[in-house]
Amino acid sequence: MANETTVNAPGGAHEPGLKKVMGPKLLLFFVVGDILGTTIYSLTGKVAGKVGGALWVPFLVAFVVAFLTAFSYLELVGKYPRAGGAPLYVHKAFGIHFVTFLIAFAVMCSGITSAASAAQAFSGDYLTAIFGDGIESYSWLVALGFLLMLAAINFRGVGESVKMNVVLTFVELSGLAIVIVFGLIAIFGGSHSADIAPDPSRLTQFDADTSPLLAVTSATALAFFAMVGFEDSVNMAEETKDPAKNFPRALLLGMVITAVIYLVIALITSTLVPTNELAESDGPLLLVVQAAAPWFPPILFSLIALFAVTNTALINMLMASRLVYGMANEGVVPGVFGKVHRGRRTPWVSILFTSVIAILLVSSLEISDLGSTTSLLLLVVFAVVNVAVLVLRKDKVEHDHFRAPTWVPVLGALSCAFFASPLSGRPGTEYVIAGILLGIGVIFWLINYFVKGKTDFEAEALSK
Repeated sequence: MANETTVNAPGGAHEPGLKKVMGPKLLLFFVVGDILGTTIYSLTGKVAGKVGGALWVPFLVAFVVAFLTAFSYLELVGKYPRAGGAPLYVHKAFGIHFVTFLIAFAVMCSGITSAASAAQAFSGDYLTAIFGDGIESYSWLVALGFLLMLAAINFRGVGESVKMNVVLTFVELSGLAIVIVFGLIAIFGGSHSADIAPDPSRLTQFDADTSPLLAVTSATALAFFAMVGFEDSVNMAEETKDPAKNFPRALLLGMVITAVIYLVIALITSTLVPTNELAESDGPLLLVVQAAAPWFPPILFSLIALFAVTNTALINMLMASRLVYGMANEGVVPGVFGKVHRGRRTPWVSILFTSVIAILLVSSLEISDLGSTTSLLLLVVFAVVNVAVLVLRKDKVEHDHFRAPTWVPVLGALSCAFFASPLSGRPGTEYVIAGILLGIGVIFWLINYFVKGKTDFEAEALSK
């Protein structure tokens, strides 16, 4: 069948391949659903805690930086229409297998840390609004059950998972529509809770405990967590129909849609809810709804929010497991990770491995640490990709393709590197967490190296 493939597994055995099920509409929903998930529903308050009332500023900066990198991706996708993502572009630019592997593993880790943060969000304030304060003592068990549920959906198959993404995206968009419509009515129509007074002056207030610049940079370093969906879509390449044509359109349109939604909600949120209340909550949009429309059932909105964070986590666990599967197929990590279940046609060992890491992260870290580590890993990857664009300018191709102005990847590389550095206000713990995760990958690399020797691989196959 045209939608089914068979690939060579590690060691020369034939394993069933993955299905091509994603067209342009599904891909657009994939991008929008991923970007609009956990960050806006659960980490908005943590961003406010870093920047102050000017919540819209770090999100605006994060999207500007992401758009710079988006144009670098567009040049690379047009120049090399075969699907692949960051590992392929980095390998074409530098040709160093170990560096390519580290980039691929960093993207994979960003997916796992994102899913782990979603698991904590799932077991937080939104769940408490449904079941009461007593559920807090079982939050770890809820987070664990959440990750096991994702593993089961992932194991069942990407076709079912991506179709579920469409449903979940509609649900989370409905929740954001509730926030925007009722929020605007509360601000301009005066219909809001008697306990609050909309205060637009907060939109220009920055954290008084630090300088405005450091407040913005440290908050942007966390807000960039929203961009996790940016790379995910590229790393579903094997399961996407005609990625060279569909990716640019879906990426840019998806980013425009999500940027507008983020900025509008940031403005509404800071206007209606005091910053100190936002900073203490991992369910900030529930606070907005309660302030704007106190009559609206909090249980209903909390259910919508739980669907939203589920969407983000599902997409990221899909991406992470496919990356491990691709690395195993190319002999970069032990071949056992390339095993595909013959009945479900899914990489079950990679799914198990990524799920175990996510469970360990949920058990040991806070949601803000997980979000910041995700953004750190992504910023490093994006910085390297922007440099790769410039290096690959010397590689000429016969067909016409989009070419970004030179200043775009230069500024993209510098901005990504800055927000990934300690100069942005990042605490050292984030580098420790990222180092441990990448260290796991290095261990697998070394095991493979000593068992099989030096391995030459096709970088574009890492994301399959």
